Amino acid sequence: MTLNKFNLPDVGEGLTEAEIVSWKVKPGDAVAINDVLCEIETAKSLVELPSPFAGTVTDLLVPEGVTIDVGTAIISVSDDLSGDPTPADVRAPEAPAQPLYGKLPASDGGTADSAQATESALAGGPLVGSGPKADAIKRRPRRTSPASALSPNAPEVEPVQPHSPAEVTQDPGPATSPAADVDNRPTLGGTITGLVNRVLAKPPVRKIARDLGIDLADVVATGSRGEVTREDLVSYQAQRDAELDKADGFWGKAGKPQDQRIERIPVKGVRKATAKAMVDSAFAAPHVSIFVDVDASRTMEFVKRLKASRDFEGIKVSPLLILAKAVIWAAARNPSVNATWVDNADGTDGAEIQVKHYMNLGIAAATPRGLMVPNIKNAQDLSLKELALALNNLAVTARSGKTKPAEMQGGTLTITNIGALGIDTGTPIINPGEVAIVAFGTIKQKPWVLDGEVIPRWITTLGGSFDHRVVDGDLSARFMADVAAILEEPALLLD
Repeated sequence: MTLNKFNLPDVGEGLTEAEIVSWKVKPGDAVAINDVLCEIETAKSLVELPSPFAGTVTDLLVPEGVTIDVGTAIISVSDDLSGDPTPADVRAPEAPAQPLYGKLPASDGGTADSAQATESALAGGPLVGSGPKADAIKRRPRRTSPASALSPNAPEVEPVQPHSPAEVTQDPGPATSPAADVDNRPTLGGTITGLVNRVLAKPPVRKIARDLGIDLADVVATGSRGEVTREDLVSYQAQRDAELDKADGFWGKAGKPQDQRIERIPVKGVRKATAKAMVDSAFAAPHVSIFVDVDASRTMEFVKRLKASRDFEGIKVSPLLILAKAVIWAAARNPSVNATWVDNADGTDGAEIQVKHYMNLGIAAATPRGLMVPNIKNAQDLSLKELALALNNLAVTARSGKTKPAEMQGGTLTITNIGALGIDTGTPIINPGEVAIVAFGTIKQKPWVLDGEVIPRWITTLGGSFDHRVVDGDLSARFMADVAAILEEPALLLD
């Protein structure tokens, strides 16, 4: 019997350490090649480690929650196949042994996989720009028809009361059901009414949601037809439990010494890497920020038409999609915003600006483990439909904690969609290695002067931060004006 020890590999590029988050096997379990052994948290993301061996687990060499260096032995596996199969052991034929690890190359092309995420516990928090709605939604009592009660496999469509007419946080696209729709958007005359959303779910899922007090409109839908599934409810409930309001018991008892009323949270993994990167960016790149108010009424109307289009059936569409396309279009007209400032390695003179003739578009994602910025490779080559699919897949992957290190490398320009969190605008910090970032604020109904008349329109505020070493005031203003122009008239994308 041969005993094989599996050392922690470098699953990114140049990573030096990782934390064992959870083991998926135990001593005595039989494993096949490519079976998941454990989850680790690196400075980039949460990663599953597959087994390079087939055999029986003899020992787990590192406990959960411990951070170790790359190259440290974490598990031993014997070549004896007599171990007890794990409950999930319904295995495919064993794959030929191949080198599983090495440095993951940064991909220069392709889009994210289109597979639906159906994990029962989504570890990620809201994609920035895909968080809770700004207004609470009150639901009317629903009457269940006899037909629907007898057809448990047919998803129901349940209407949701419209938002307050005064404000609407933009549909974040990746975070909402593709069945969600926008009704009665502004016409050219400026008449604006409320929104009507529709949520797909099967009757058993609706019952579970009612029992748990969950509003289906708040749940990320991952079903094949855009419906909310049982797994979606489990994930939502787990996240809601983690974020339970503990205000009543938050303050420590006054009788205790102050040093006993301090909660200490270790900074490690993704949060540690993000903190260092943000500090480096803030103090290395001279930031300049500018803002512009935009009449996004035509964008909202365009989004409504896309949702009703047969070509976009089953695809989640939101104003974020139009902004992403606008940023790509504007960067081609102002190339220096899609660049990198590179210092000479030895600190001497000779810095250079590298203008990228491709767009790896980053979308900032806030998760309980910290900020992540996965990017869509070669976004400039994608059609509007392909870009919508890529945004959806990016969001689902980020929320499930399955974003790979390679998917966060090589970004060229970033969008942070803070609007769906109810925020008007902000001054974002530039992602390291880039020279520009765009913040997308909430879309609100506001009075707006159009053709000499004050009428209600859907208004948003864009905020942009730029590395002033590369992007001066004139260039940053022209870039933001171009982005705003697309949001005001999406038909320009057809030019």
